[in-house]
Amino acid sequence: MRVGTFDVGAFVLAAQFPGQGQGEALHRAVRTAEVVEEAGLGSVWLAEHHFVPYGVCPSAVTLAALLLGRTRRIRVGTAVSVLPSAHPVALGEQAALLHLTSGGRFTLGVGRGGPWVDLEVFGSGLPAYERDFPESLDLLLRWLTEPRVGAAGERYAFREVPVVPRPAEALDGDGGPPEVVVACTSPASVRLAAERGLPMLLGMHSGDEEKAAMVALWRESALAAGRSPESVAAAGHVSAGVAQLADRTSEARELLLKAMPGWLKQGLDAHVTVDGRVRAMRDPVAYTELLCALHPVGTPRLAADRLAATAERTGIRRFALLVEGSGELAATEENVRRLGAEVLPHLG
Repeated sequence: MRVGTFDVGAFVLAAQFPGQGQGEALHRAVRTAEVVEEAGLGSVWLAEHHFVPYGVCPSAVTLAALLLGRTRRIRVGTAVSVLPSAHPVALGEQAALLHLTSGGRFTLGVGRGGPWVDLEVFGSGLPAYERDFPESLDLLLRWLTEPRVGAAGERYAFREVPVVPRPAEALDGDGGPPEVVVACTSPASVRLAAERGLPMLLGMHSGDEEKAAMVALWRESALAAGRSPESVAAAGHVSAGVAQLADRTSEARELLLKAMPGWLKQGLDAHVTVDGRVRAMRDPVAYTELLCALHPVGTPRLAADRLAATAERTGIRRFALLVEGSGELAATEENVRRLGAEVLPHLG
């Protein structure tokens, strides 16, 4: 993304709403990405979840491969690939493959995930979530930038092997590895990303003030780690949010308040912790109301104003917007098309 421009993209969860089948949710996800390109938006971001209807895509990189093949222009990113559930080298190989075969249109977003039963099923255990994320992230970054990699860490130890395919090979004369972004929800994760010069993906539960504070902490930490002022200024952080357009703001809010709480309740209630710890889940109606208040939910003019205001307050000009809040394919397609036709023209 060029500095100073907006990149408005769709955040696709493949959400399974009450009464829907999993195939229906996945079909809507694929079709949404196709319409994103048709509508002139810049990107699509794919969530990854296991064993819950909150999102029925278990492998964001696999779905990204399909969508990169279905599109020709947009950037496709993971938001996020859950690093504790994957081997960093395996994920790095997949990222390199998508980066090279798509002409550099792939972004690898990674995050810690949660203390869910996934850690038991995949055999990684709680340490992968609680302790080992920095080691996993550093191994992944080495794989994406070095010709040969070995490891002697607490979690990963193996002899040096060649990186194949090398993601830093030339792409139309412009070599370099795929972009990596890190989902950040705490000061510790902000500092982790900043020290490595990696842009952040900030969640849709956070408002502009909180996101601005995280950007400020990232900037301070990156400069303290020796990152250049130019690279710090050019960091392409991503703000996740919700977008729902209608001719009247009340209509957009009513649509989401009718559809989203049922999805949120069944999706969030399905999360099971690996160690039996009690997790407080958000009230679905209150959470939907919060999202409507924070994000571009309303008329196209209101949506453009809110996106511009977020950019002004936080410095973030890349957006991953949940567009499937209605739960219906036709309404999602219309929502995406209106973003392209009626919101983008108002953004500088």
